Amino acid sequence: MRMQLLGGVCAVATLAGATAQAQQTITAVHAFPETLIYTQSFLSFVDAVNAAGEGVIQIDVRGGPEAIGMFQQPDAVRDGIVDMVYTPGSFYGGTVPEKDALVASNLTAIETRENGGIALIDQLHRERMGVMYLGWFDSGVCYNLWTRDEPTFDAEGNLEVDGLRLRGNAVYNAFFTNYLEAQVIDLPTGDVYSALQNGVVDATGWTQIGLIDLRWNEFLNYRIEPCFFSTDLGVIINLETWDGLTPEAQQILQDTAIQHEIDSVNALRTKRDEDFAALDEAGMQVVELEGEARTNYLAAARTTTWDRMRELMEENPAPSSDYDRLIELFYDPSAD
Repeated sequence: MRMQLLGGVCAVATLAGATAQAQQTITAVHAFPETLIYTQSFLSFVDAVNAAGEGVIQIDVRGGPEAIGMFQQPDAVRDGIVDMVYTPGSFYGGTVPEKDALVASNLTAIETRENGGIALIDQLHRERMGVMYLGWFDSGVCYNLWTRDEPTFDAEGNLEVDGLRLRGNAVYNAFFTNYLEAQVIDLPTGDVYSALQNGVVDATGWTQIGLIDLRWNEFLNYRIEPCFFSTDLGVIINLETWDGLTPEAQQILQDTAIQHEIDSVNALRTKRDEDFAALDEAGMQVVELEGEARTNYLAAARTTTWDRMRELMEENPAPSSDYDRLIELFYDPSAD
């Protein structure tokens, strides 16, 4: 009887141990402060995974740029310091230049998931960086130029940038410097408020949403249309971490990411409309480029970005690098 009891205890202990080990946990960080709408979008994805993955997979969010610097986060996930990062592809564009296909895209994650674009981007991330590209979140939101002072135009209606202290970053510097011929001041997102406050910059590119969250609208009074580009925010996972997950855990992560790609497109378009209405009510002025100047402006945003992508791809080709295929999958001429 004593042996039977002991055997029973061992069996229960083994079962309990197996149950305890069944749930896997991965760590994550996000590029932007928690208060920003994009981070809130990512955290809602985390909540959805943790609800669907109870007993199987959980995501432990360790924080944002206060935990790991925003520009160090991609290397941190590649090196296994953290398992997952939510970040713009432009923060590691030197490693994966094909991310510019997303920047210059006029489609959303919904269409590019269906046509194979996301699968190609995932393969390139695996080859170039040793990470898995889980999903393109918060797509379908484009960028505007926002200025403190009323913008001016030349005789042909082109935007004049002489004397403009324009904040730049890796997303749109090719457009700002190669077409607008602007002198840009590179600043991380967290430094822009004080730079506007102190007059270091008086204009910036930024997405259609989030200006109020960042309080930049305290200094910026004009929005220039049309908008250009698309957000390139995505989730990458260390490849060894991904391969070490159970098939069930991988499926939960992938299914939830695909659903969030859809949900975030719809949610952020609603948020854009709400933000625009609030900014308009507070006195934000909208200035439109027209005619040929408008056409050239939009075309230049796209082609300067594609040129940058092609140049970097040719300098460092990857097995799956295919410039023409990327354009085909991420750009629809009829959608302009």
